[in-house]
Amino acid sequence: MLRISDLNKTKQDTDSGREIEARALENAATMLSYCQDNWDAKNIRELLFEALRHNQTLWSILKKDLESPDNPLTQDIKNNLLALADFINKRTFEIQSWPSKEKLKILIDINKNIAAGLRGSPSD
Repeated sequence: MLRISDLNKTKQDTDSGREIEARALENAATMLSYCQDNWDAKNIRELLFEALRHNQTLWSILKKDLESPDNPLTQDIKNNLLALADFINKRTFEIQSWPSKEKLKILIDINKNIAAGLRGSPSD
């Protein structure tokens, strides 16, 4: 008997690394967008910190991969993405210290644009 979980596993097994990364970036952008759209919610601070931690962890993983000698990207692309990772880290600490929904926009936009680039398509 075929189950939905079997289909999801098959999809995960066949997705490219680029697609997995794109989906992870979009997921993080969605979490941040939710916080931005629900800024007045009672538990927004908890949700915000969770979304920021998730995004920061994702970018830490991407940064580690970019620093790997096995990474096939050109050095210029690696340098640009590493600079973005550093910017995201700084912006995350800034938002944690002085929360503002307006500050989330750049993190959301970066994630969406990089995800679109990984898929080879323009972002919205």
